[in-house]
Amino acid sequence: MTKPQKPQSNAMLKRAHENMPLGVADSYRYWGEENTVFLSSMKGCTITDCDQQTFVDFRLAYGPIILGYRDERVDNEVINAITSVGTISGFSTGLDSDVVELVKSLCPNIDKMRFANSGTEAVIGAVRTARGFTKRNKIVVVEGGFHGLHDEVMWKSDVDNWEVTDENAPEIIPFGAGIPQSTREHQVSVPLNDFKAIDTVFAEHGHDIAAILIEPIMGNCGSIASTQAYMQKLRDTCDTNGSLLIMDEVKTGFRVAKGGAQALYGIYADLTTYAKAMGNGYPIAAFGGKANVMDAISFAKDGVTHGGTYTANMVALSAAKATLTVLKETDALETIATVGQKIQALLSRVFTKFDIEHCFAGPNAMFGVHFGSEVPQNYRDWKKTNSDLYTQFALNLIDNGVMLEPDSREPWFICEAHQTVDLKWLEQVAEQSMSAAINAQ
Repeated sequence: MTKPQKPQSNAMLKRAHENMPLGVADSYRYWGEENTVFLSSMKGCTITDCDQQTFVDFRLAYGPIILGYRDERVDNEVINAITSVGTISGFSTGLDSDVVELVKSLCPNIDKMRFANSGTEAVIGAVRTARGFTKRNKIVVVEGGFHGLHDEVMWKSDVDNWEVTDENAPEIIPFGAGIPQSTREHQVSVPLNDFKAIDTVFAEHGHDIAAILIEPIMGNCGSIASTQAYMQKLRDTCDTNGSLLIMDEVKTGFRVAKGGAQALYGIYADLTTYAKAMGNGYPIAAFGGKANVMDAISFAKDGVTHGGTYTANMVALSAAKATLTVLKETDALETIATVGQKIQALLSRVFTKFDIEHCFAGPNAMFGVHFGSEVPQNYRDWKKTNSDLYTQFALNLIDNGVMLEPDSREPWFICEAHQTVDLKWLEQVAEQSMSAAINAQ
């Protein structure tokens, strides 16, 4: 059990409140006055907080850690780059092409690429490039997808306050204040796996649709996935209409398969965004795709502008080169998938013991857990699951030394270092946590 008294954490948060809104550098890190986490170290698949409580971590910083914290294969390459070359110069090096060629060797959907520093930046670059290439404005997005923290994609279906019996669609609302209504002008939202909705949107707006933007497997919605037929529908619709298909693989890229989600579907995008697992925790992102599309980025009068002071810095590129090399040349992803499968099996035994209907969504490397009889097919289906029970179960797991996001919209992320976890212990902890969750109802 975690310690009831957390003097160091409390002191850290008190100090942080004097320096940052909510006392954190990222609003999603604020878990309340009693539960906000301050870490002192990370290694492998574990994290240790400033009160010396150690957790097996299935949150993995929302997915970037693919090999394990402080993996020496990656860190040593970063240190070598810093000491032998430097960190940033405002010019290019051979590392740029080294990383792009590694990506191209894994991902047949990539001809050319540009780098960024975050998933948000990669999506901005991909959307701008799609608009520049097509000379159109509108972007079709999918309910439950997450595409970063820039105003235009910070509109969501308010499923939390929507009743499943309501025949009307959930209201579309901004993430919060400061997002102008005008940023919705060129965005259209559709439910996942809904063929009719796609046909309706293209019938109305097709002449001005630059692209469909989709997470094939929704990393902020319990890994609810597109069906094979739906992905083919999107590909065919874009081809027929002269629109582009943008696959946001910020979470799935280099995690669910060496070639990302597109390798699983065998359906390829015109533009793709990557980040997170690409650098095992270092701040690296990229977007890329077909050569003729990417070549819309140019100094021509009607060309697309892209850049960034810290883009393609030595720290990020050396981390990406090392990480992608490990993923390409070893069986790390196979190990991750096997561990993820074993963890789902033990969780299933626990849920079955307590007669809890359950199902798993998504790949073994980032699976979602849903308390219900059927795998959700879209965000609205998620509302039908028993998310309250999941949250209590997750909070109990945290109390017992297993860290994860206490919201069933966040997947369980697996890294290579999880192969060292004592699965018997994990099953016992899961059983204790579920028993307490049921008793609390």
